[in-house]
Amino acid sequence: MIFENKKRNTQVYALGQHICMSAHKARKVIDQIRGRSYEETLMILELMPYRACYPIFKLVYSAAANASHNNGFNKGDLIISQAEVNEGTTVKKLKPRARGRGYPIKRTTCHITIVLKNIYLAEKYD
Repeated sequence: MIFENKKRNTQVYALGQHICMSAHKARKVIDQIRGRSYEETLMILELMPYRACYPIFKLVYSAAANASHNNGFNKGDLIISQAEVNEGTTVKKLKPRARGRGYPIKRTTCHITIVLKNIYLAEKYD
């Protein structure tokens, strides 16, 4: 009988697409939380005064909920292993101006990916 050493998946992610803010503003917040623990990240995001904090807070919370529900991870053992922001589509509109002209309005969107890693299991299986 042959026993296989199965490697357990130690990472969980959450993906937010088409979030209405520029990628540059979201990256300013994401750079502050990359590599930190789950509890520390939640405290930082609650106290930072930026508009980008709320959707990122929701994504981190969702990724932790995925980790505890789907894989049975303890939320205290999670760290932010990867966090990236990519540019999404740009919604283009025309705003009416004087003399029948139209002025273009561009609403930028972004895609945010949060990857949480269980440090306890990563040490155990690596």
